Amino acid sequence: MYSHREIEHFLKAIGEETRLTIISYLTIDTFCVCELVELLQMSQPSISQHLRRLREAELIKEEKRGKWVFYSLNQKHSLYPLLLHIVSLLPPLEENVQSFIVDGKRILCE
Repeated sequence: MYSHREIEHFLKAIGEETRLTIISYLTIDTFCVCELVELLQMSQPSISQHLRRLREAELIKEEKRGKWVFYSLNQKHSLYPLLLHIVSLLPPLEENVQSFIVDGKRILCE
């Protein structure tokens, strides 16, 4: 059982269109900030602020690879199944990721 405050914190973290979109992309694969900038067509500082909010809620993890930081969903979060259910209600983004790969943009951070 969760407290009202815990659920509120979770909902506030995901309760914004850009953060929901980031979460949707992270259900597909891990991405670095520069890739999310490209996918979302937003500025790097803006994406970083959204990622910070998701990190604070412990919904995402970061992994350093050389000088790059890659983000993924925190599958150990107790509300991870609910997060997946919410994403399943949203339009799929796999086609966007495929176009991203085909256009050669996936290798920006490698």
